[in-house]
Amino acid sequence: MSVSTPIQVPEQSGVDFPARIPAVVGRELRVPLVTGGRVGYANLDHAASAPCLDAVQDAVNELLPWYASVHRGAGFASQVCTRVYEGARARLRAFVGARETDSVIFTRNTTDSLNLLARALLRKTSVVVFDTEHHAALLPWGGPRVRRIEAPESPAAAVRALDAALAECPEGPRLAVITGASNVTGELWPVAELARVARSRGARTVLDAAQLAPHRPVRIADLGVDYVAVSGHKLYAPFGAGALVGRADWLNAADPYLAGGGATRAVQESSVGWNLGPERHEAGSPNTVGVHALATACAELAANWKAVGDHEEVLLRRLRAGLSRIPGLRELSLFGAEHDRVGVVSFTVDGQDPGLLAAALAAEHGIGVRDGLFCAHLAVRRLLHEAGSDSGRAVRVSVGLGSTVEHVDRFVSALHALVTEGPRWRYEQTDGRWLPVDDPREVPSFLGR
Repeated sequence: MSVSTPIQVPEQSGVDFPARIPAVVGRELRVPLVTGGRVGYANLDHAASAPCLDAVQDAVNELLPWYASVHRGAGFASQVCTRVYEGARARLRAFVGARETDSVIFTRNTTDSLNLLARALLRKTSVVVFDTEHHAALLPWGGPRVRRIEAPESPAAAVRALDAALAECPEGPRLAVITGASNVTGELWPVAELARVARSRGARTVLDAAQLAPHRPVRIADLGVDYVAVSGHKLYAPFGAGALVGRADWLNAADPYLAGGGATRAVQESSVGWNLGPERHEAGSPNTVGVHALATACAELAANWKAVGDHEEVLLRRLRAGLSRIPGLRELSLFGAEHDRVGVVSFTVDGQDPGLLAAALAAEHGIGVRDGLFCAHLAVRRLLHEAGSDSGRAVRVSVGLGSTVEHVDRFVSALHALVTEGPRWRYEQTDGRWLPVDDPREVPSFLGR
């Protein structure tokens, strides 16, 4: 096939970047191409997992020589790790603007946090959740008192729908599940307004902040929510820790999320006394390194919000302008093209297989994007239908601190070439995924041959 002519993109002169953004590990990574040679990796998949911050790597390396058990160790290293672990709890509390009486429980991720809360609900709690939610927020709630609301057409419609759904709930405790930013479209939800309506109906709210927290400040008191769940791997701290922060009463009344050491106050032959507070749900040896990484990332973001926001705004504006010039491209949206959003964009292209586009972007151009239904199957299928697309899947591009103008421009140019001229390599489907035929790329040496 002929060599493609890149789509014209604006010159970088005049791009107003902040003086400093937190640096990420892997910014100099170069990946092999099927066509030969290597190119700097363009990470446009931050919505799935964000790279590690330099500051987080440094903090982890600083802690590792001191690594020991926490809470019950008499050794000096154990005392140091206990201070690190409990200090991280205070830093998470500050990051989300928690109330003094709120619990900060360390988990694995947002999915773990929301499942923990689901286990802690009072008997006969009614749960209201939009069907646009990520599966982590959609699926943990079981029983006949769960009501799903169809995707609203506007933020105002979302508020009205939640109000109506809560009004129809039977007597008893109520919980509204809210997302901060869509993992499909990046669009912001009217969290404070939804929480206000929930309070007026006697309901509590839990905020899935997995996509919001890496991009915008999250303040429990300002938003009026009762619980917040976050994931470290979205927050530039990919070491296996997350957190659930919120009101302590339901959590203290619930059975421990895990039964084991650390959750117990006293164990007798015929009875067990469980701790109150966060320890009640943190049985087993905690992920001290992951928790320290998460707290460090939160502090680094909190100290640089303006720079983080400015960087993302430049990239997102450039990305969407480039996508607007791709023939047949349909951007997915809940609330309209002008609605405020974080750096996440999903789309389809008429006549193009999303999986093949993603595979060719990676193999031929060194660009990482995501294709599929993004663990939000109901939402994506509805949006595809509304967009008039029969692709069955979509492509998602997401920017963050590991993304640059060059990455965005290379992506737009590569996508245009793929759409107008097709891939330069041959691909075939294996187990539902497109893969290069006779892929010549060598894997990193640490994976072996």
